[in-house]
Amino acid sequence: MSSIFTKIINREIPGHIVAEDDDFIAFLDINPLVKGHCLVVPKVEVDYIYDLEDNVLADLNVFAKRVAKAIENSVPCLRIGIAVIGLEVPHVHVHLVPLNSMDDINFSRPKLNPGQEELAEVARAIAEAFK
Repeated sequence: MSSIFTKIINREIPGHIVAEDDDFIAFLDINPLVKGHCLVVPKVEVDYIYDLEDNVLADLNVFAKRVAKAIENSVPCLRIGIAVIGLEVPHVHVHLVPLNSMDDINFSRPKLNPGQEELAEVARAIAEAFK
């Protein structure tokens, strides 16, 4: 059975995509910690990040860096935090979280619930900065 991320990759369900190439995709978290919180996902469906082939893991990090720079140029923040937890969805994903304080990347705090229009606006800004 396909993961929810594979369904976004295959356009079976909508996602606010900010960047994509042949191997990776990045989209907004629909329940973000802060505005601009993105997920970077390899298109190959692998559950655990350290089960990725070495070259895919390396390329994932390079792609995530490009997405992080686009977020920095779109969302006011001091820097971009990165987290890999991997328990929520059985498909490798890297969280990129705009940081203004350490609490911004605290996954135990309540998530935001932005509307579709706000998500679309943020996604557009990040996507434009990614180019």
